[in-house]
Amino acid sequence: MSPSPAAAPRRVSLRTTLVALLLTTVAVLCLVIVGVTHLSVQRQLSEQLDAQLSRAASRADVPVPDQQSPSSPSGASDLQGPGGGEGELSLRLDGGTVTEASWRDVSGTVRSLDAADQEVLRAVPVSSTSGPLHGTDVELSIGHYRVLAHEGRSGQTIVTGLPSDQMRSTLGRLDLTLVLASLGALLVAGVAGSLIVRRTLRPLEDVARIASDVATMPLETGSVTLAERAPDEATRSGREVHDVSRALNRLLDNVEGALDTRHRSEERMRRFIADASHELRTPLTSIRGYTEMLRLTEDLSDRGRQSVDRLDAQSRRMTSLVEDLLLLARLDDGAPRADEEVDLGEVVVEAALDAQVTARGHVWELEVPDEPVLVRGDARQLTQVVVNLLSNAHKHTPAGTTVHIALARADADTAQLTVRDDGPGIAPELLGEVFGRFTRADAARSGTDATTGLGLPIVQAIARAHGGSIDVESRPGRTVFTGRLPLVHAE
Repeated sequence: MSPSPAAAPRRVSLRTTLVALLLTTVAVLCLVIVGVTHLSVQRQLSEQLDAQLSRAASRADVPVPDQQSPSSPSGASDLQGPGGGEGELSLRLDGGTVTEASWRDVSGTVRSLDAADQEVLRAVPVSSTSGPLHGTDVELSIGHYRVLAHEGRSGQTIVTGLPSDQMRSTLGRLDLTLVLASLGALLVAGVAGSLIVRRTLRPLEDVARIASDVATMPLETGSVTLAERAPDEATRSGREVHDVSRALNRLLDNVEGALDTRHRSEERMRRFIADASHELRTPLTSIRGYTEMLRLTEDLSDRGRQSVDRLDAQSRRMTSLVEDLLLLARLDDGAPRADEEVDLGEVVVEAALDAQVTARGHVWELEVPDEPVLVRGDARQLTQVVVNLLSNAHKHTPAGTTVHIALARADADTAQLTVRDDGPGIAPELLGEVFGRFTRADAARSGTDATTGLGLPIVQAIARAHGGSIDVESRPGRTVFTGRLPLVHAE
């Protein structure tokens, strides 16, 4: 069993691609807007908090009377404490010793900072007084703070801090708002973009559908009418998609005109061949009659008899050619044929027996089922199919070639006739043209076997007229013609 071909990649429609690109662009823009807005607001809030922290540090830079250490047993009530701002903290260092470490809770009560928070605040770098003051963000047990350490006028290091949780909360709500707004924008852009793209590309969908319909139409022979066109509203605008619709309509008009011209030319040619063949039958019959009369009534010399025999042979060949051309013309025109049940087995047997008599130098093998193989059609034409296939087998193969003829039921609906020989085969460059009219192998061009190049085209035309087909495959030592015809079903 041959390996299955790799699955073709799934095709992504142009509409999906455009909507995806639109959503990607909107998402990138929203991401940029969210980032820029977040940074801008964060910077503004940080500057405002730094300004408040700077004012708080200025208020804290005043001399204070001696007081107990925050860790003294007297408790937090003895502390002077930071300013009155909610959550404001203050830590004073004098020579590395903490002289004050307190903060004000939401109720305004001054509380002392624990040792861990003091260690964090002691590590805050002291800001230079030569430039603008900028706070440092730290995380304490009492929350997130922005703190500022500076050298006070009393020589002490003062660490002042304000809670930054409100700023963080504001930024969080801002980010959530921006994200929800961005998702809403993406949803609106997706729905609106899909509708707009669908409406804009609708003419292209019509073009694709019409082109697909035309691609599946049988354009090889006969009269072909390409009636479908892109609608008028799809060709009026100056957009590119409407230009494609207009171009398709012009293309279909051009193709339809070319097909109509070809059909008229074929009709004229068929009428000419049919008329010429019909008119040639009478003089050819007269020539054969006069030839026979000369042979019977005149005392001819040996040279004369040879000439008469040659004339009779060529007239017979011309008659056969005319009959073949006339049959092809009738088949092309779809002329009515006999419609009867034909036992294809009897036809094959009779043709094989005749071939054994006319081509004794070949080995003929026959394989036909015992039960009838019934097909519906013209018995004379079906006989010609089998005769032409067998004639083709012995005319284009040397003596001693084995020709195997087999008739079988391919399935419940189809009869299959196979003619196989072990001759030299058909040249590869000729294999695709064997059913073309007047196609002949080199050995047949001399005309010694009365080959016209119409036998296989007639086989194909008759098979198609009966709803069947004929195929060929060939290589040196094996050439197989396979014909298929629909079976007659019992009522």
